[in-house]
Amino acid sequence: MYEFSYHKASSLEDARSTLATAEDGKLLAGGMTLLPTMKQRLAAPTVLVDLTGIDMAGIEGKGDNIVVGAMTTHAAVASSSLVQQTIPALAALAEGIGDPQVRNRGTIGGSVANADPAADYPAALVGLGATVVTSKRSLSAEEFFTGMFETALAEDEIITAVSFPVPEAAAYQKFPNPASRYAIVGVFVAKTANGIRVAVTGAGGSVFRNAEMEQALASNFSPDAVKNIAVDSSGLNEDIHASAEYRAHLVGVMASRAVAAM
Repeated sequence: MYEFSYHKASSLEDARSTLATAEDGKLLAGGMTLLPTMKQRLAAPTVLVDLTGIDMAGIEGKGDNIVVGAMTTHAAVASSSLVQQTIPALAALAEGIGDPQVRNRGTIGGSVANADPAADYPAALVGLGATVVTSKRSLSAEEFFTGMFETALAEDEIITAVSFPVPEAAAYQKFPNPASRYAIVGVFVAKTANGIRVAVTGAGGSVFRNAEMEQALASNFSPDAVKNIAVDSSGLNEDIHASAEYRAHLVGVMASRAVAAM
């Protein structure tokens, strides 16, 4: 690693002000992506602002929503009886992230802020129509994710919580990379108060909805309604793990499996 300054924030305002005045500051939550990136010298922030001293963890029900604090670990989401009872698909998604070490250190806020194109949480946020609450404002999930590793967050803006509307039913299915457990393709399907939502992660540069599948499921909610819908492979991710064409095929397969699991 390169030399950097370390600051353990005592409050949200302390973290925000330190981040705002740093030449190149980065927030440290679980560190599951940032620290390996720094060790590989792919990132060299001048200041690390540690959020672990700030009370932003916890899960609670607020009306028809489940609000998850930004510093809540994946393991806590997976094991929460409240999440298991109200949005079991979200608990199952969290249980499938990485390995036990990652799940016990990684946080929902860190994952969402990182906006990895193969991460699982973005599919849940977009699929459920979640709201990202920050130190400055509230953003819909579709407003929040703007591209590959890109979000609508300002330089001194910090995620404080994610609010998930409780759906009528939901399910998430992914084809995982066998080593990292990241989604080569993952599809989150939800029946919500505002209709059917189908969110895809891993396939493109950022999470996206599939309108054609949503319309098909609105007319006929069955696995057969989506499994043969052709997905355009142009613009999809292509790497050593899967071609763009294979990812396009997997979108239909995972969507069909998600519907079958509901």
